[in-house]
Amino acid sequence: MSAEVTVFGARYSVYVRAVLMALETKGVAYALEPVDIFSPDADLDAYRKLHPFLRIPAFRHGDFVLYETAAINRYVDEAFLGPALQPAAAENRARMTQIMSMTDAYAYRALVWDVYVERVGNPAEGKPTDEALIAAALPKARTYMQALHYLMGWQAFLAEEFPTLADFHAAPVFGYFLEADEGRRLVAEFPRVAQWWQRISATKAWAGAIGPPA
Repeated sequence: MSAEVTVFGARYSVYVRAVLMALETKGVAYALEPVDIFSPDADLDAYRKLHPFLRIPAFRHGDFVLYETAAINRYVDEAFLGPALQPAAAENRARMTQIMSMTDAYAYRALVWDVYVERVGNPAEGKPTDEALIAAALPKARTYMQALHYLMGWQAFLAEEFPTLADFHAAPVFGYFLEADEGRRLVAEFPRVAQWWQRISATKAWAGAIGPPA
């Protein structure tokens, strides 16, 4: 256990949650330093020294500073004791990286911003819903689900029989998508993906990443 680890960001962020899932699984003690890049009142000058692109999270272990979630989580796996977070076989490691890249490139925007934010987030804040944006996002979401369904096969998790960095990348996206009716209906069409969600969302890593109910 190391108390020298600090994650900078906000717990609502899917990428902060991905890093927290890795740390929770490895059993690494950490502090979550609040940084809200969307707050108009936030003074981000100090944070810019950690992350010049002003995204979250950033990560510090002692004097070592890192940003970009995939890089952080690989470091967490390789720098600390605890369960392996990457498959041993080259094919499965490649599959893990493929799923992480797919999630970034094809799922995050469509499932979180275009479906969850429009269907759930905006109405909760009294903002209008863009139905056209949701309609355009759902075919992209379906393609992503089809790909996951095929790539994971019959194993318990996305790239291996145990949770890997691929699961930590995807789970926070699903957590938001499934708050929308469209998300629940779509995921239900892919039983292997739905069963994976039941397994990953039941882990202590997920509970630790999302924190206690507000």
